[in-house]
Amino acid sequence: MAASQKDACFQDLKRRILATDLAPGADLDEVTLTERYGISRTPLREVFQRLAGDGYVWLTANRGAKVSSMDLATMRTFFQTAPMIYASIARLAAEYRDPEELQALKEAQAQFRRATQNRDAPAAALANHRFHAMIGRMARNAYLMACLERLLIDHTRLSQTFYRAESADDTARIKTASDQHDALIAAIEAGDADQAIDLTISHWDLSRDRMEAFVRPDPLPRDIAERAHAV
Repeated sequence: MAASQKDACFQDLKRRILATDLAPGADLDEVTLTERYGISRTPLREVFQRLAGDGYVWLTANRGAKVSSMDLATMRTFFQTAPMIYASIARLAAEYRDPEELQALKEAQAQFRRATQNRDAPAAALANHRFHAMIGRMARNAYLMACLERLLIDHTRLSQTFYRAESADDTARIKTASDQHDALIAAIEAGDADQAIDLTISHWDLSRDRMEAFVRPDPLPRDIAERAHAV
């Protein structure tokens, strides 16, 4: 079997996990996936191993593979860790910026802006993933990059809610996020590490509340809760 088939399977499963087409915690059925991707079980399990190494799936003895979960402990660590990692990476990117990488970052931002203008939430989340992964590569720090890649899996899955505009305020926040990307590019290009850090924290704060609300929704209205209790 051609390696390209395995690579295509690997990339598509990553995309589907990030887009939550495959839900957090979902079991990955080998029969269904071998039929979908036209590969046998052995190469599929090799794909699972690669995905597990990158943090996209969990492998359990005798129980197969499942999409990595976003349980309470994971989310607590995510919200504690993300701003520190993003800020550190932004500082290093401003210090080690490279003209070719800056151009690639601008192209990633152009894709992100198009996706937000088209109100395509999955595409916007994936484009945002590419944008921040590019900044991570610009930082040239293998330890931080490993942390970033794992953070971006959960950030991208959570951010589907941020990019799904349901009100004028939501639309305004999404536009602000895109404008912050542009400002962050300018700060990195200018080598202004302090400004890059400040913009990164502001950018994180913009989406944090929405993501936290998704993880911890408001309680049911009292009358609904009382009716549910009476059943």
